[in-house]
Amino acid sequence: MGVLRGRGEVAGLVVGRKLLRGTAHHLLAGILAVLMLYPVLWMFSSSFKSQAGIFNGRLSLIPETWELKNFVEGWRGFGRVTFTTFYRNSIVITVLSTVGTVCVSALVAFGFARVRFAGRKLWFAVMMATLLLPFEIKMVPQYLLFHRLGWINTFLPLIIPPSLGSAFFIFLLMQFMRTIPLELDESAFVDGCSRLRIFVSITLPLCKPALMTSAIFSFYWTWSDFLPPLLYLSKPALYTVSVALCLFSDPTSITNWGAMFAMASVSLLPVIVVFLLLQRHIVEGISTTGLKV
Repeated sequence: MGVLRGRGEVAGLVVGRKLLRGTAHHLLAGILAVLMLYPVLWMFSSSFKSQAGIFNGRLSLIPETWELKNFVEGWRGFGRVTFTTFYRNSIVITVLSTVGTVCVSALVAFGFARVRFAGRKLWFAVMMATLLLPFEIKMVPQYLLFHRLGWINTFLPLIIPPSLGSAFFIFLLMQFMRTIPLELDESAFVDGCSRLRIFVSITLPLCKPALMTSAIFSFYWTWSDFLPPLLYLSKPALYTVSVALCLFSDPTSITNWGAMFAMASVSLLPVIVVFLLLQRHIVEGISTTGLKV
């Protein structure tokens, strides 16, 4: 009986420690979540506040008076260009750029992962080296090139270069393709399939998690991109949402902070919706990519 009682006490002590440890972890995660989400919540709250209520020094997230006119004034835009135009521009650029980036990156990744050719390691090293080049280094040469091509004040500089593939997504997809057994390709060859048929009918369906992850990240980065649209677009009718938000700030007069926060909140809705709908694919794609080097 004494032995059983001692074992029961030890088991109870172990369970108590696990419970205490789990509670501490959840409490710490909750505190960190609040700290990270507070700026976003404050922005949403400020979109309903008056100009004086935004910077009154209080940390309350509940507005004293609800100012719905911030959304009306913000959506009205500037001059005769409304936020409907800015949203349409961002959607067109983001969707076309994302589709082109994912498709071309998948094709190039298939070549590096499944096709043996001369100089493969050299070209792969050159491709990975491009990740070391920041946009600021390429900015002036690209602008001069696009200016000679007549692409300035068009969406082409924002769609064509990303649609030629991204080194990051090529590497991500290539690592995933390496986990697919080569026996599938060999069996397809025996059945008379070409490389393109294998890529379309076998590799792409099996790479769905990695493809979804690449598409989601490409959507996020393109939607929030600021410097390239600011550099290549000078007509307000061509502005994206990220560039249009800067137009609310006017150092020479009064800045309409309420309208700015309202449109900033609206601009986050596509990102939030995409994340909520496809978060399962993000986790699955990251957890199953890079299992084999």
